[in-house]
Amino acid sequence: MNAEIIAVGSELLLGQIVNSNAQFISEQLADMGVNVYYHTSVGDNPSRLKHAIEVAQKRADLLIFTGGLGPTKDDLTKETIAEALGTTLSMDTDALDSIKNYFHKTNREMTPNNEKQAQILSGSHVLKNEHGMAPGMLLKKEGTAYMLLPGPPSEMRPMFGNYGKQAILTLLDKKEVIHSRVLRFFGIGEAQLETELEELIDKQANPTIAPLAGDGEVTLRLTAKHESREIAISLLDSVEEEILHIVGDYFYGYDEDSLVHAGLNLLKEKSLTLSCAESLTGGLFQGQLTSLPGASEVLSGGVVCYTDEVKKKILSVKEDTLKQYSAVSEQCARELAENVRNLFSSDIGISFTGVAGPGSFEGQPEGTVWIGIALKDGTTKAFQLNLGGGRNGNRNRTVKYGWHYLIKELS
Repeated sequence: MNAEIIAVGSELLLGQIVNSNAQFISEQLADMGVNVYYHTSVGDNPSRLKHAIEVAQKRADLLIFTGGLGPTKDDLTKETIAEALGTTLSMDTDALDSIKNYFHKTNREMTPNNEKQAQILSGSHVLKNEHGMAPGMLLKKEGTAYMLLPGPPSEMRPMFGNYGKQAILTLLDKKEVIHSRVLRFFGIGEAQLETELEELIDKQANPTIAPLAGDGEVTLRLTAKHESREIAISLLDSVEEEILHIVGDYFYGYDEDSLVHAGLNLLKEKSLTLSCAESLTGGLFQGQLTSLPGASEVLSGGVVCYTDEVKKKILSVKEDTLKQYSAVSEQCARELAENVRNLFSSDIGISFTGVAGPGSFEGQPEGTVWIGIALKDGTTKAFQLNLGGGRNGNRNRTVKYGWHYLIKELS
C-alpha cells in the first residue's frame, strides 16, 4: 500500500506551526509496511484541497488527512472530501452525545456550530476522539481509502495509535507482524557508526537497519517482519547483540529514551545523589534534570558559577588555580566538581566550564569545554571537548556530553 499524507491548514503554509503530524504518521506507517512517497500541505481553500485530492488519488492507495475537522467556517476538510467523492455527510450520534456531555460537564453553552464536529462521511468507519471533540473516520471508495484525523497532535496521536493503525491493518489484511526498535547512541558520528557497522548494514534483509542522525546523537532503527511476534522480537534481539558487540560503548538507550532520562534512571538505580557546578551551561544541566519526575531523589543542589568571584567565594576554587590555569581548565573543572560535591554532601559532583562563544575567552577558542566529575570513591576525572556548534549548540552539546560521561562512569 502507498500512502500520501495531506495536512490541511493555512497556518502550516504561513510557518506558524510545524507539520509534526506528518512525521509521526510516516514513522507509524513505516512500521506497518506502508510506503509514504508524498507529504502535501494545503491551505483552508476548498478548490486547492480538491485539486490536492485529485493529484493524490493518482499516486496513492491511502490518503490520510490531518486538520480541518473543527467547528469554524474555515474547517472544510470533510465537506470538500465529500464533494470530491460524490458522497454526503451524516451525523454520528455517539460523537454528538460526547460533545454535548463535554459542554454540560464544563458548564459551558454549546453553540450550534459545534454540532458540525460530529459529522462524518456517510458510510465511514468512525475513529473515536478520546482527547477532543471531532471524531476521525476511514472510508474506502473505488479502491482508495481516505482517513481523516484531527489537526491537534494531542488528539491525532492517540486516535491514530488506538484506532487508526488497526483500521489500516484491517485494510491490509496483513498476516506479518512488523516490529521496530530504536537504539540510541552518543559520542559517535553517523558516518563513523555506519562505517563500523558497514558489513552488517550491507547484508541486512530482515531485520533492516536504518541509521539516522539528529541533535548530536545517532539512532539505529531496526525493523523485523514475521508472522510470529515472538520470532520478530527474537530477530531484533539477535541483530542488536551484533551491533552492540561492535559499538556498544556508545549505546545508552532505546526508542524515546534521552541521555538525561537514562542518567536519572541510573542514579536512582544506584541510590546516588548528584550536585552541579555550572559555568558556561548556566543551569541548563539542572534544568533538564528537574524537568523529569523523580529528579528530587537524586539532585542535591547546584550553583551557577558564571563569574570567577562566585567560583572563589561559593565553590572555594583557589585563586592560584584561576590565575595560573584560568577558569577554562582541567584544574578548575576538577576543583569545581570536588567542591560542589562537598558543599552539598552529595555522592557525585559534576562541573561545566568553558567558552560557549562567540569568540575566544582567556586565550581559549570558542567551543573549548572542560567537564569535571568527582565520584563517591574520591576519584575525580576531567574531560575536554572541542566543540563547534555556535553558542547555544555548544551549551546543549556540553550538557549531553556531561550525561554521556556520567553514564559511562556509573556503568
